[in-house]
Amino acid sequence: MSNDLPIESIDAVTAGLASVGYIASRQIATAIYLAERIEKPILVEGPAGVGKTELAKSLAAWRGLKMIRMQCYEGLDEAKALYEWKYAKQLLYTQILKDKLGEVLGDAQSLTAALDKLHDFGDVFFSKEFVEPRPLLQALEQPKGCVLLVDEIDKSDAEFESLLLEILSDYQVSIPELGTISATVKPLVLLTSNGERDLSDALKRRCLHLHIGFPEQKLEERIVESRVPGASETLRKQLVGFINQVRALDLKKLPSVSETIDWARVLVLLQSTELDHQTVKDTLNVLLKYEADIETAIPQVAGFVAKAGRSGTFG
Repeated sequence: MSNDLPIESIDAVTAGLASVGYIASRQIATAIYLAERIEKPILVEGPAGVGKTELAKSLAAWRGLKMIRMQCYEGLDEAKALYEWKYAKQLLYTQILKDKLGEVLGDAQSLTAALDKLHDFGDVFFSKEFVEPRPLLQALEQPKGCVLLVDEIDKSDAEFESLLLEILSDYQVSIPELGTISATVKPLVLLTSNGERDLSDALKRRCLHLHIGFPEQKLEERIVESRVPGASETLRKQLVGFINQVRALDLKKLPSVSETIDWARVLVLLQSTELDHQTVKDTLNVLLKYEADIETAIPQVAGFVAKAGRSGTFG
């Protein structure tokens, strides 16, 4: 689908994302619809692995837009996020100017005229030709628009947020040497956060808020069906039912949707058509990422499999 036409409805978002393999809840589809219509970024929060980054990728694929990803980390600064000067190219230009200095100043009749000529050449040093655009500036320069993903904003320093405020408010940036650069077409902006630190009120005010948690059982079954079509209906119901029980345990890291999909792929690879005690124990390391969590879950496996089997068989 092209971004030339606005999104018609919330249902159109649901269908469009589904067409590229992303099964969205009504809440997610509503946020995307509103974000495009009122031209506001979305701050997407929730535990790791629930599909925050995948939402941006799927949105870009559905809308036929380029996705530009700004991965945040501690110490991220303007040079890596917005732009930096091409110093090597400037140095080469300096050498060329030096070699041609006689020709450049040859017809200058006075010192003032010579300085004026050099000043004209000096201005080129800080022209667009010598700018290396980074993700934020790239997003503003896309002629057809784009999806800008500012990923894991909570991992950056609080100071970095101030750099985003102008972009998120007016979709423009100010570069002292060049002036203000405004977006040709406003990008669709998604910021993701895993909640490692509190974000500023100023940043939150500029965004729609979307929290993606663990999906309800029926929705998660549909996600597995979309991503792992080889999994039988019985297996889908049982494995999602099992995972929902595991999420009720006191674990260091609860299994997320990404683990659900990985586990479904593993079970299909092992030619499982339904859950059994031994296979679950053998593959629990796909679902749980810490040994302490595995040790907590092991005593519960038999009961969880039995319960999941009953719900999977009888609905």
